[in-house]
Parts: sequence; C-alpha cells; structure tokens
Amino acid sequence: MHQYEPWAFEGPGKGGTMKRNGMIGVAVLAVLAFTVSLAAAGPGRGWKGSGGWGMGGGYQGMYNPATVETVTGTIESVDRTVPMKGMSRGVHLALKTEKGTVAVHLGPEWYVERLDNELKKGDAVEVKGSRVTFAGNPAIIAAEVKKGDAILKLRDDNGIPAWSGWRR
Repeated sequence: MHQYEPWAFEGPGKGGTMKRNGMIGVAVLAVLAFTVSLAAAGPGRGWKGSGGWGMGGGYQGMYNPATVETVTGTIESVDRTVPMKGMSRGVHLALKTEKGTVAVHLGPEWYVERLDNELKKGDAVEVKGSRVTFAGNPAIIAAEVKKGDAILKLRDDNGIPAWSGWRR
C-alpha cells in the first residue's frame, strides 16, 4: 500500500497539485500586496532613510527648471542646516557674488559628504541651480557646482536629485 505524503508532487490530477497551486497563490498574493503598498507610498515616500529629501517632499517641489541660473563667486562658509521641519541636515554654502551673498543649498549631508569633491571656504565656484525664495530670503537650490575642472552634479535638468535613485 502507498503511504500518503502531502508534500510530494504526484503529477497532474494527483493530490500534490492542489497543495502546490495553493502555495503559488499565496506567493502571488504576497508579491501583489508588497507591490501595492509601494505604489500607495508613492515616489520618495515609504522608503526610510531619505531624511525628508525624497521626491515626494515639499522641499524638492521648490526646484523650478524655469528659474535656473548660473552664478559665480567665492565660498564664504560651508554650513550644516535643517532646511525644513522633519528633514535631516543638509549642506549649505554662503556664496559671495558680485551682487552680494546668496545661500546655496546643495543637498542632504549624508549624500554630499560622501562625494569626492570637497568644497571649502575661499574656493572659487560656479553654481547652476534654481533661484528660489526660502524662508523669505533668496537662495539657489544647486544642480551643479563647478570648482576648477571638477563638476559636482547634484540634480538633473528637471531638478531630480542624484540621491533619489530613480528617474522620471
């Protein structure tokens, strides 16, 4: 007499097929639930670790490709600051230009500090970015910073940050 083994596959129409189909169904449902939860979270949300610098945040929405300009000047200071409540610290430059000093927002500290390009007080740089009003003051959200022959690329032409890990 044949002993019943519920985990054994016995071919089409045999006892193991129904159990196998049930397991596949459970796996498909798990993958579908995970995919739906990511879609509901939306880009930049649902992923931990961005510190509020993701694409879904209000700060990133300030970047406007229509207001992009290029300015040159000398770095007066390199500071760490929290741009908006709920965000992690970012790197900020005070850039002295021929028209005065302007705040330049580079990006999250956890990203900028891991790049090879070091920016320091006294460096002559060229900054390309979106001119915005931030906390009532003029500022530039940088897309690129050129120092000599080196280019620090922070955002693409649409303002999508290099640290976001995805593109439109």
